[in-house]
Parts: sequence; structure tokens; C-alpha cells
Amino acid sequence: MSGRLAGKVCIVTGASRGIGKGIALQLGEAGATVYITGRTLSPKGEGVGGSLQETAEEVQSRGGKCIPVKCDHGNIEEIKQLFDKVKDEQNGRLDIVVNNAYSAVKAISDSMRDNLKFWEEDIGMWDTVNNVGLRGHYLTSVYAAQLMVPAKQGLIVNVSSFGGLSRFATAAYCVGKSGCDRMAAECAIDLKKHNIAFISLWPGAVKTELINHMMQEDPNHHAQAMFKHGETLEYAGKAIVHLATDPKIMQKTGKILVTSSVAEEFGYCDIDGTYLYSPFSWKSAFIVSNHPWLAAMTPAFITSDHPWLAAITPAFIKTPKWMVAAAFHHF
Repeated sequence: MSGRLAGKVCIVTGASRGIGKGIALQLGEAGATVYITGRTLSPKGEGVGGSLQETAEEVQSRGGKCIPVKCDHGNIEEIKQLFDKVKDEQNGRLDIVVNNAYSAVKAISDSMRDNLKFWEEDIGMWDTVNNVGLRGHYLTSVYAAQLMVPAKQGLIVNVSSFGGLSRFATAAYCVGKSGCDRMAAECAIDLKKHNIAFISLWPGAVKTELINHMMQEDPNHHAQAMFKHGETLEYAGKAIVHLATDPKIMQKTGKILVTSSVAEEFGYCDIDGTYLYSPFSWKSAFIVSNHPWLAAMTPAFITSDHPWLAAITPAFIKTPKWMVAAAFHHF
């Protein structure tokens, strides 16, 4: 198969559904050989949204090559076996790794619904949120680096969120996402001389299968407004395809990148034709409320109740990134 990523070998963790599935679809469509992981291969799926086998079949239906691998990213032995498999089957080649596996969406949603404080949550909440999401990302990155360093090339992506900057969902969630962002920054220091980029990618509000299901089940759900103008499953995947083919990617290593800002830089829309403005753009703040950290800096009279403000606001008027960071400093 020809394509921008033809000949590349990728791993996308947690690709049974959601953002991971969307990323796998885009990488496969771009010509890469994509290994995808999930806790089960069941063709009937697990919960809402499909299965690992179904993701592989959809990638292949688009002309891509996809290898599903059962892997629990909370289990170090299974992670090691995944990389041994890739090494053996691809002669040691590995170009892109996307750390996306996560197992806490339902637990976080329940905690938010009940407005629980960190000491009121189940004592196992930390492990539920961060065993796979943070620890698993780190272990996966360790094994990825061991294959990439000898080749002097590669890209590792942590799928994170604005929860790494400001309070969203639960304390455990925010600590985990801050850890993902810091992991990218710290690991990038060690990897830079080997020409391997490590970035943290922040999607906006993504309309995953589970989110859509929850919104349909509860029209008054607290997150309705946030996801109304959200991203499709494949928007983050489009960003990673562009980053993987960016000749200046090493200038971005160690940084946090936002999906809509990547789209703005490379000039593309979401797969449904929607153009999503950078979260730093005031126009974005006037249109939607899916960037709570930006909303926190926006005057109260500027809300989605005033769409005319969005219509007359140029997209280039933005809040400087240093100002966003300063607004949430802890000193």
C-alpha cells in the first residue's frame, strides 16, 4: 500500500475503540503497518464501542495492514511480549508508538457525576486511573526506546489532555495527565540526541462511542455542552500522521501539542469536514465550551450564548501560551 507512512511500523495501545481506534485507522490509511493492543480480541466487543478485532478489520477494509495483539498495559510481562513480537516480525523496526491505553473513563465519569473529592473516592481510584494510563505509558515507552535508539529515529506520542494543566474530572486524573506531559518532556531530553521525538498530544473533547452512549442515555448529562462541538475519533490520528511526516518534528520534541493547533499548522479539517479552531483562539472560546482552562480565563459575558462574537472574531486573535501557563501556575 502506498501512502505517507508506507513502510512504517507503528504500535497504538488501547485501540479497541475511541481515540486509539481513530488513530489506528488514520495510520493504517496512510500506509503504515499498525499493531494495535487491547485487553481482549473478542469479535463481539467489550462494552460500548467494538473490539480489537473489529478495529483491525476496519483498518484492513481501508487498505491498511493491522495486527491486533492482546495486551494488558497494566502487566509488564505482556508489554514486553508485545515488543518482542514486533521486533521478531519486523526485523527490529519500529517507527511510531502511541500511548493511548486507558481504563478509567467510566470510573472518572461516575466520580464527576457524584462530585466526589479525592478522599471520598474508592481507595483503588489511583490505580484504576494511573496503572494503565501513566505507568503503562512509561513502560511502553521504555521498550519502544530500546528498539528506536539503535535505528536513530522514531516518534513516541502520549495521548494526554488539558487536565494536565488545570483541574478537570478528578485529582487522580489530573495528576496522571500532568505525569504524561512531564514524561514527554523528560524522556525527550534523553532521546533527542538519538533523533527520536517524544510529544504529549492533547485532543479536545472527543465524541467517543462511550461518550455518545452516555449523552444519549442522559440528555442532561453534565458534559453535554462540552462534547456538542467535539472532535471525531480520527482527528488525533490525522494529527499524528502529519507530525510523523513533519521534517521539523525534532523542533517539537518534549512539547505539548493540541490537536486543533496541529490542524491549524498543517491546514486540514476533521474527517467530517469540521474546522476546529485552536483552543488558544478567542474564536474557539466564543463557539464552544470544550476547553475549560480557556473558559476560566474568559470574561463571564463571553459565552456560547453569544455566537455573534465568534462570527466577528478573527481566528488569529489568540491567548499567548505563556499567559495560559502563567494563569495556572502554582507558585
